[in-house]
Amino acid sequence: MADYDLHHHGDREVGPGLIDLAVNVRLPRPPAWLRRELASALDSLAAYPSPVDAEAAVAERHGRPVSEVLVTAGAAEAFTLLASALRPRRAVVVHPQFTEPEAALRAAGHAVSRVVLSEADGFVLDPALVPDDADLVFVGNPTNPTSVLHPAASLLSLARPGRVLVVDEAFLDAVPGEVESLASGAPGVVVLRSLTKTWGLAGLRAGYVLAEPDVIAWLRAVQVPWSVSTLAGVATVACCRPSALEEAEKLAVAAEADREYLVSGLTAAGVDVLGDPRGPFVLVRVPGGAELRSRLRDAGYAVRRGDTFPGLGPDHLRLAVRDRAVTDAFLAALRRVS
Repeated sequence: MADYDLHHHGDREVGPGLIDLAVNVRLPRPPAWLRRELASALDSLAAYPSPVDAEAAVAERHGRPVSEVLVTAGAAEAFTLLASALRPRRAVVVHPQFTEPEAALRAAGHAVSRVVLSEADGFVLDPALVPDDADLVFVGNPTNPTSVLHPAASLLSLARPGRVLVVDEAFLDAVPGEVESLASGAPGVVVLRSLTKTWGLAGLRAGYVLAEPDVIAWLRAVQVPWSVSTLAGVATVACCRPSALEEAEKLAVAAEADREYLVSGLTAAGVDVLGDPRGPFVLVRVPGGAELRSRLRDAGYAVRRGDTFPGLGPDHLRLAVRDRAVTDAFLAALRRVS
């Protein structure tokens, strides 16, 4: 099995003076209304945090019982909890995708089988590729780094008795209408969500798990006490309100338009955009990708290398979607250094 740096993430690409197209956080800072709510909670930090209000807000947001919700210190904590709580006979990770699920499984001592989707097929999920005896399966939707949004029907075809299907929906709220989501619940399906991407909260660590009550109980049993901070709980409540969901939908629509603008510009520049991107980022393949990434860095732009994702190589780069002014400047720099 090829050796990949599973702990490499886009934040490692960013540096002083660089315009960031490497990290998939849409906003440069949380919106003003959210910053005010967080600031108002500072006087309560002497007390130990409680997840009760946050879990009730998530349950109401998704129309599920509170027993089917666990708030976490970002979606990344959920991968570690799953790896600690479950004892799979055969764990499968569908790649290319976010590498922390596999890293967490390996750190917990589990063997991992990889199912690598084909670039030639646009990284479309083929359920037949997942071994029948897999009892724990991880897949992203939309998948990082490919930006492909898999149909809910394809995902549900992977669910079966005796198998836990984990769907990472960290970027689903950046898709207008949250189409193809499984957050409403299905037997054997665990859904992970993040508040990081849409609300500019990477430094706060706020996310949650949606699953059947027995799975939530297993995860809660191995979760570190008070792992979700008071401020993360406040943010979770605030971001689950109807007004916040309306704002998130507007942000998703804007991100979709900005992505289409980026794809059009890349195509005009002769860059191959892979798959059918639906998230707030795109995956491209360019000859000499590693050298181009270095030249772009010299020109003031950080982009995400692709060769740390199983199934991808040094000619793959991931580009975060930004507004049109940033995209225009980036495309001009790309033309200069290509």
